[in-house]
Amino acid sequence: MLFVDSLILGIGLLLLLGIVSSKLSTRLGVPVLVLFLVLGMLAGSDGIGGIAFENYRLAHGIGSLALAIILFDGGLSTPISSVRSVWKPATLLATWGVLVTAILTGVAASWFLGIPTLQGILLGSIVGSTDAAAVFSVLRSGGVSLRTRLQSILEVESGANDPMAIFLTVGCVELLMGRATFGLDLLGLFVSQMLFGALVGIGTGLIAVRVVNWINLETAGLYPVLVTAFGLLAFGLATAIGGSGFLAIYLAGIVIGNKRLAFQRGIRLFHDAGAWLSQIVMFAMLGLLSFPNRLLDVSIQGLLIGAALMFVARPLAVIPLLLSFRYSWRESIFVSWVGLKGAVPITLATFPLLSGTPNAALTFDVVFFVVVLSALAQGWSLPFVARYLGLEKPLKSAPPLTLEISSLRHVDGDIVDYTVENDSRVAGRRVQELALPDGVVIALVARQDQIIPPHGSTRLEPGDHVIIVMRPAMRLLVDQVFGSRMAIPVKLLSDLEFPLRAATTVAELEDMYGIELDVPRELTLVQAVRLQCPDNLTPRDYVVFGPIGLRVRKDCSDDSFEQVGMTFLAEALETPTKGSE
Repeated sequence: MLFVDSLILGIGLLLLLGIVSSKLSTRLGVPVLVLFLVLGMLAGSDGIGGIAFENYRLAHGIGSLALAIILFDGGLSTPISSVRSVWKPATLLATWGVLVTAILTGVAASWFLGIPTLQGILLGSIVGSTDAAAVFSVLRSGGVSLRTRLQSILEVESGANDPMAIFLTVGCVELLMGRATFGLDLLGLFVSQMLFGALVGIGTGLIAVRVVNWINLETAGLYPVLVTAFGLLAFGLATAIGGSGFLAIYLAGIVIGNKRLAFQRGIRLFHDAGAWLSQIVMFAMLGLLSFPNRLLDVSIQGLLIGAALMFVARPLAVIPLLLSFRYSWRESIFVSWVGLKGAVPITLATFPLLSGTPNAALTFDVVFFVVVLSALAQGWSLPFVARYLGLEKPLKSAPPLTLEISSLRHVDGDIVDYTVENDSRVAGRRVQELALPDGVVIALVARQDQIIPPHGSTRLEPGDHVIIVMRPAMRLLVDQVFGSRMAIPVKLLSDLEFPLRAATTVAELEDMYGIELDVPRELTLVQAVRLQCPDNLTPRDYVVFGPIGLRVRKDCSDDSFEQVGMTFLAEALETPTKGSE
């Protein structure tokens, strides 16, 4: 068999075993990255595969490419609302938090390994970041979901802290090799990495959105490739001018992922698959680089350094900072425990090997041991810690099917899947009673393994997945209908007018939106408007009922009124509504 044939066979087996490992991870509760690493170690020279692999330069190149793809996918799936809500604490955690963690861990490493302090801080810098993909794969496989604010800060911090760890690692290597000095050299490196990386990432993302929606490709499969090209372009351009390529590609992903794109769902699926493929290849390759007998030689020092990192360095870096932003003690403790290490530290550990810094091999072995220890100790325990601290919320059941618009150009439409919860406004209601905006269409209802074609008499039950087609402008209002029985965030809606069917009753409107109108509940909306304007009703007539204003809309086909426009009033923002208590 030719070498290339053997290589193709090996890659196929590697991917197959990697996917089986991810399934096994869910059943055993073991972090999937550990199984990928074990898979690579078994294939290595000390394992049953007997593959001798010590090409650190190739490993660095493959690891960097894979990490860039993983970060790009992470950016694509990070909602801008998450960034806005937690950007201040997350930014401090991703910079100051990583720095404090690196210094404290480095001092401990210097003490336990008997190496100079700067070499110890190099090791601490390598293990200073948190792996987002590993954290949430562990939480999902453990059947635990986090509260929104907690999940947001973990997403943003873990996605944004890799550039800081890379900067600290490169800075320490430059200092050890005598190519830089403390002070202006390091400051200039930090500014150029962060500033150029941010500018290139955001700029490339904005250009990518314009090009993707303008180019009108005839082949849908080229859209994901085009987006990938812009992500890699952001990485390469930032690196070429002295910026952080990893920060650039992550920010480019956030910009692209929060804009409306042609073939958007296909782009997301493509990059999700690419991120998983990158994780399998990267972790398996890094496993090949390890030598179990050498890991045993550093096991005692690795345990001590890992304990110092998990129980001292990260808590001291995280807890005081989060408490200052009014996070609770339980939330702060949990975030400090979610310092799960992944591919980034092992990839960064190849930097000293390539540069030839003192004790580079020792640093690599200790880093590898600490990553495995963190994945086993922290990764395995995360679901239990979340439950013990009372920070979990039930996972929503996955829908049995999806519906999508496959468009080769930008269209003004969305398909949204809503899960009917026990406390949802729509639970137990018929479709005809939902008071949805006119033009919002319920495409189908999925109940367990059944598909229910929706009719006006169809009653929605908890656990149903309701798939709705709508224009994006209607999303805020439909969110309220399918939300829990709480006060409406009117401030988000006060500048929009939503068209409702004129036959919608006041009772349906009050029940679905948690408001109270001082008119009989049995009236339709157009009848309610006629009470205030009994004569010569026109589309210009606008009347106020409590927190909302109503305006009739004329149908061009005849003189009847088939729509009523509803607007939430800005002056009613502070007025309590039904369900707010």
